[in-house]
Amino acid sequence: MANFALIGGSGLDQLSLLEGKVIEKIDTPYGKEPVEICRGVIDGLNIVFLSRHGTTEKKPPHMINYRANIWALSQFEPKAVIALASVGAVLPEDDIGAIAVPDQIIDYTWGRETSYNTGKEKFINFIDFTYPFDMDLREAIVDASEELDLPIIDGGTYACTQGPRLETAAEVDRIDNDGGHYVGMTLMPESCLARELNLKYAAICQIVNTAAGRGASEKGIVLDDTKEALTKATKESVNLALATFRSLAD
Repeated sequence: MANFALIGGSGLDQLSLLEGKVIEKIDTPYGKEPVEICRGVIDGLNIVFLSRHGTTEKKPPHMINYRANIWALSQFEPKAVIALASVGAVLPEDDIGAIAVPDQIIDYTWGRETSYNTGKEKFINFIDFTYPFDMDLREAIVDASEELDLPIIDGGTYACTQGPRLETAAEVDRIDNDGGHYVGMTLMPESCLARELNLKYAAICQIVNTAAGRGASEKGIVLDDTKEALTKATKESVNLALATFRSLAD
């Protein structure tokens, strides 16, 4: 039976729905610290779960070992990988608590290990990254949302910033001018590493606040105010991911 992988973000560090839960610590070529993978069954589906930030010590976005995480997931040969990520909304019409399925990325990060190419290989693994998310998997997510009668925002550009600090109002203005719709900190280099390993990868984003200088956040962002929206949107996103996996299994 095929495995399906779910990556949890800041709002999801464990998956309580898993039955027959087994925790495996996977050694990788990318650091001394093993990657903790939790696997089990949900509604007859083999689910492999990774907490992106870790389960005990929480790694901030710029310190996550993305290469180790994605390599460890690849060892289970998942049929699809869905990543959850909380974001701020650049556009005023995108409501807090809404769910978005982006189709593009702009990368504003620096200093992160963005490739499995080390310079020691006999060839360079150039990847086509025109469309950073697997288009078929994206379509399956959108179709599943319709089956669930769950409103989503179909498409949009995810702007990946360095973190862990939030952005300035001027930076958000720049992102807006660049064509960004959602601001987050983790989908790069996660998505391009998945592409290098030929994993079908797409993201479901939970809008938990308006971006800096926009709307309700004009005077600043109060992080405690995001918790309720994150909890609700994360639960809906997990249900959407599982519905997508079920459709792919069928």
